[in-house]
Amino acid sequence: MSEAIRLPLDVPAIEALLPHRHPFLLIDRVLALEPGRRILARKCVSFNEPFFPGHFPGHPVMPGVLVVEAMAQAGGLLSQLSLPGELARARRRFYLVRIDKARFSRMVVPGDCLELEVELRRNIRGMALYFGRALVQGEEAASAELLCAEGRE
Repeated sequence: MSEAIRLPLDVPAIEALLPHRHPFLLIDRVLALEPGRRILARKCVSFNEPFFPGHFPGHPVMPGVLVVEAMAQAGGLLSQLSLPGELARARRRFYLVRIDKARFSRMVVPGDCLELEVELRRNIRGMALYFGRALVQGEEAASAELLCAEGRE
């Protein structure tokens, strides 16, 4: 599929590649791509996100685990967009199986736009190791190593 990719990718194009749907689709745009190497994606955080009423009332903060999930979804897009057309359209599913070296450096609040930089470190036997960073206005909000494995249907 990487031969005919026109950036930026919007939500309908992202939904064609990932199984996630509202309210769990955490990528709004794909801005840059180097197939097999790295991706830059965006999630604009709105006050209307379903988790804000409970996290935390009167002081809304995006849960760190969802910031990590957004990085994992960007990694899934990188893997899908790096495959030849027919394989990418098969919508293989990858599952997050390990998170290492997670760091949270700043809170993510309504109005922030997360820039998700994810790089593929290794791809071995149906498993992909990524390093991801989530930034807000150039400042790191979170980073982690993510291991994802292809699911067996």
